[in-house]
Amino acid sequence: MIPLFLLRTICQIHLSRSMGREEQKKPLLDKSPSRSLEGGRTQLEQKAFNWRAPAIILGVIFLENIAYFAVALNLVVYLGTVLRGSTISNAVNVDLWRGTGYLTPVLGAFLADTYLGKYNTVFISLIFYLLGMLTITASAMFLSLQPVTCTVVSCPTTTSFQYFIFFFGLYLISIGTGGIKSVITPFGADQYSDSDYPDQMTKRQSFFVALFVLQNLAILIDGTVVVWIQENIAWHIGFGIGSSCIVIATFGFLIGAPIYRVQSPAGSPLKNVVRVFISALKNRNSEMPRDSVLLYEELEKEDDMGIDNECQPKLAHTDGLRFLDKAAIITVEPNSTSSTRTTRWTWCTVSQVEEVKILLRMIPIWLTCVFNSAAMCQTTTTFIQQGNLMNTKVFSLSIPAASFSSLNIIFMLIFILIHNYIVIPLAKKCTGDPFGLTRLQRMGIGRFLAIFSMASAAVLETFRISYYKEGKYLSIMYQLPQYLIIACCEAFYGLAQLEFFYEDAPKSMKSLYNVLLFLATSFGYYVNSVVVTFIGSITSTGGGAGWLPSDLNKGHLDYYFWLWVGISSVNFVAYVVISHCYTHKKVVLN
Repeated sequence: MIPLFLLRTICQIHLSRSMGREEQKKPLLDKSPSRSLEGGRTQLEQKAFNWRAPAIILGVIFLENIAYFAVALNLVVYLGTVLRGSTISNAVNVDLWRGTGYLTPVLGAFLADTYLGKYNTVFISLIFYLLGMLTITASAMFLSLQPVTCTVVSCPTTTSFQYFIFFFGLYLISIGTGGIKSVITPFGADQYSDSDYPDQMTKRQSFFVALFVLQNLAILIDGTVVVWIQENIAWHIGFGIGSSCIVIATFGFLIGAPIYRVQSPAGSPLKNVVRVFISALKNRNSEMPRDSVLLYEELEKEDDMGIDNECQPKLAHTDGLRFLDKAAIITVEPNSTSSTRTTRWTWCTVSQVEEVKILLRMIPIWLTCVFNSAAMCQTTTTFIQQGNLMNTKVFSLSIPAASFSSLNIIFMLIFILIHNYIVIPLAKKCTGDPFGLTRLQRMGIGRFLAIFSMASAAVLETFRISYYKEGKYLSIMYQLPQYLIIACCEAFYGLAQLEFFYEDAPKSMKSLYNVLLFLATSFGYYVNSVVVTFIGSITSTGGGAGWLPSDLNKGHLDYYFWLWVGISSVNFVAYVVISHCYTHKKVVLN
């Protein structure tokens, strides 16, 4: 599976509308006076769009990904060959480190939204990142930080101090990458205007697409050039390349400071979520007004949490989840003397209620992202195991099964070009929609294609087993169809998911919603691990080999792939139902 930290191409893919066709709702007019700062403009809008700002941010993203994968792709090899760890300990250490890397974005997003802001979070994270990269580079460079060279007589183990230095640097990188990945994408998107001008929306779309390609390009560079340098020249040079990238990224990010459009932290979004539920519970016996206009909306500059409302767009009332609307019932006159901070926990604004509604509506779609990610995990596990049992000779060359995962990136970039210049133009003609396909439609297509990728792998495994029983080996080139379908699948849903979670997220919670994508990938790995463990255990009951024995020639990997066909099919049907019922946010125009 292509890592979650990769998204977006230099070619322009046409946006499925700022609020897509099915997503477009008629804006309501706010009857309150504009709360803008200067001439009706918010903090972000005070600074004009400057193309150099997103260009610098894209450069930071590209360099950060080179640094990260310079460590991640070959970490298990370094732990085994240099630090002489055991097979089990190496696997555990890599899993723990990568798991931490998926969880730290949650903390980074919380700090960005609540206290630090996106700019400060990125800068502080780069400092942690740089310290971590320099530490592991030093660990690989200085002999005193490595175990003594093995001799014929003995092979000394790595000391506790040597382990500590290396893992200290490793987990500093986890902190750095978590802080950057949680906010860098929404920070880049913030550089564009939130107006509905097609030009700005197209430019923002181009940013997402460029992000996709640069993240994939970084993986290709690391998987070919950097990994080769580490194993054939010197490990510290490979790590040093990553360190150099972070140095350049840090200085580059600081140079762009005067031209960034920076949004101040809006306070803890989670506190608003809790407040809405408590208010709805307190007002559960109150009578709902017949007209939603009578529900409360904040007109003051600042609410009791210190959130600057003039920097936050108002959200219009939507139908559904009406039990939460009771949180916006006015039980005390807003300007009365009894309107204290205590009584403010008795009612909320319509916008605050709508933010919670958006969260609840996104959770079911997010769950389908988890299972889709779990299906994509097969590219780094069972697909490779299947390829290892096939004839890897192509002409006079021997192609490692794992190299097909790298080819998957190239296939995906090709499909993005096809998506941009063939699929979208055709969709425009067929639907009459100027943007072609909506985000939800593209996400659905990706989930649908995942079914056929798993089916392709299952059919191939059936033929492979039959050939093996005849003493023959199928060529590894027969795996190309399943990888091609996976690449097409990710080209559709990967970019669309990034856009969806950014565009539909409330303004004050965009970083946290960006983190949902990282958690979906993380949980996808966990789901895949649970499924593998469960199937391996249940099918080997009674002493049989089971579906997934050590020697897959004696098992039924094809049954396992068919199981994922079923899981992916159920996931697709669930997604269709959920997306059909999904209500997009509606922003009130001042």
